[in-house]
Amino acid sequence: MTRRQAIKTTALASAAFATLPGAIAQTNSTAPAATPSGPFTLPPLPYAYDALEPHIDTQTMHLHHDKHHAAYVANLNKAWEQMPWGGPPPTFTYLVENWLKDPKFLSENVTIRNNGGGHYNHSLFWQMMKKNGGGEPTGDLAKAMNANFGSFSTFKDNFTKTALGQFGSGWAWLVWDGGQLKIEPTPNQDSPVSQIASILDGGLQFQIPLLGLDVWEHAYYLKYQNKRADYIAAWWNVVNWDFVAERYSKLKA
Repeated sequence: MTRRQAIKTTALASAAFATLPGAIAQTNSTAPAATPSGPFTLPPLPYAYDALEPHIDTQTMHLHHDKHHAAYVANLNKAWEQMPWGGPPPTFTYLVENWLKDPKFLSENVTIRNNGGGHYNHSLFWQMMKKNGGGEPTGDLAKAMNANFGSFSTFKDNFTKTALGQFGSGWAWLVWDGGQLKIEPTPNQDSPVSQIASILDGGLQFQIPLLGLDVWEHAYYLKYQNKRADYIAAWWNVVNWDFVAERYSKLKA
């Protein structure tokens, strides 16, 4: 990986967490559940719990964020506490660049693979949605989709098929794969940042997630039960294309 590429990927990793500002207040009166102390923290939602209604219900957002994401953070902190460690505590960027991008480390530290991946994936996921979202991307991102998939409609169909086809728990992703856009599934809480790009330009590169959809049942079961297809169809109405386009533009800068 070149120095310039490293700067880009590090900036995107940091942005995944830094752009969830604590200054954005949630209008819902119920505060998120506290997580055990440690270097990793649960970021607040960048909108109210009910902001994505009627497509994603308020109760699911409480459960998904306050319980499931919080559990990943708590378990990640516990795993770190059990590691021999010297120096300052790890940061979110350290998690991505030093742990999630190290296949050998992940194979030997499954708890960090699962919970670190869950923390990273969800920290992105909340930002990939917004109130009154949906529609289609514009500008350079739209052009890139047309170039890589033929049309936005084709991309949407293929992404939906990937999300539906993910057996059991996992994710569907739009990723930057060393110079091109691709659709990829990952099982459990595995993340694209742990996957080596298929096209290498100037050294080792990892895939960079631009858009992701959580298809674990906890993401939709309260409202949609076993109807994953209905959940996916509804989710397209809350996609935050501005966030996706911003991540893409940073890659092209």
